[in-house]
Amino acid sequence: MSDGTNRKWIVKKRPEGLLRPGDLALVEDAVPVPTDREFVVRVTHLAFEPAQLYWISFDSYRPAIPIGDVVESYAAGEVVSSKNEKFPVGLKVQGSFGWQDYCLLTEDNDVVPLRTDSELKALNVLGLTGLTAYFGMTEIARPQTSDIVVVSGAAGATGSVAGQIAKIRGARVIGIAGGEEKCRWVTEVAGFDACIDYKSQDIGEQLQKLAPDGINIVFENVGGPVLDAALANLAIGARVCLCGGISSYVADENAPAAGIKNYMQLGLRRSTMTGFLVFDFQDRFEEAFTTLKGWLDDGSLVSVEDVQQGLENAPETLNRIFRGQNLGKQLLAL
Repeated sequence: MSDGTNRKWIVKKRPEGLLRPGDLALVEDAVPVPTDREFVVRVTHLAFEPAQLYWISFDSYRPAIPIGDVVESYAAGEVVSSKNEKFPVGLKVQGSFGWQDYCLLTEDNDVVPLRTDSELKALNVLGLTGLTAYFGMTEIARPQTSDIVVVSGAAGATGSVAGQIAKIRGARVIGIAGGEEKCRWVTEVAGFDACIDYKSQDIGEQLQKLAPDGINIVFENVGGPVLDAALANLAIGARVCLCGGISSYVADENAPAAGIKNYMQLGLRRSTMTGFLVFDFQDRFEEAFTTLKGWLDDGSLVSVEDVQQGLENAPETLNRIFRGQNLGKQLLAL
């Protein structure tokens, strides 16, 4: 990359399923030059969330990224030129910068100084991932010391943090993840009490063994058969926190997304299922950052990042999440 070139991925057409060649285009432009109150950030790390495929593909809880626009992404970077005294050259920042080498911003954009010396942690535990886990678990799930909590996608970015927050609150936590390596990390590193390998074990049978009196809280990131198995094993008064449903994010004409059959258990067990978006709690982000950083600093909370390399690999890096190839937060270093 030359100093005068800004590479950027733009939306060329709406994907059908995972990203394929031709859905996006890697184009080059001049590096932007700041004018009054503006500053330019050189992007160093991109964060990837399953919801990004929604943003590219269709209108959902927010309008789809317009055709021809840069793919949006939360990121970390460094100010390299500035006409804004609040954002001097050399300042490391995080915000919504997109899949590109350089981003032109003003102080009105969603950008703040880096919250830690580590760009990786800033985009993981101290980014949208940590905020989602924090508010989903503390405000929607609300675990108590007597609760049994089940977290699907337990080796993923949000699930791994959510489960640890439940442990901090004193609950017993059962994870669901894919593969022996991920399950071992969930129990031995993240500190969950148990982990079910959905690739080799029957989820329903294992939940009955591990929670014979029922599940008090389900923190759901997967949906489909995984959620259905949890619904079949609810305790009376259980709370289901619907954080995500990655099993239904990618259409497959050969294997249509599975629905749930056991939804009536919500009524029979006098339980609730509540969805949320992290932006519902935007006015409390600073409170969450402070708490999460305290847990991270004192070792109560651990995290792992899967770091891929090179802006040219951004589309395949997003696809990795849907193939279950990442352990922890999926990032990319530019």
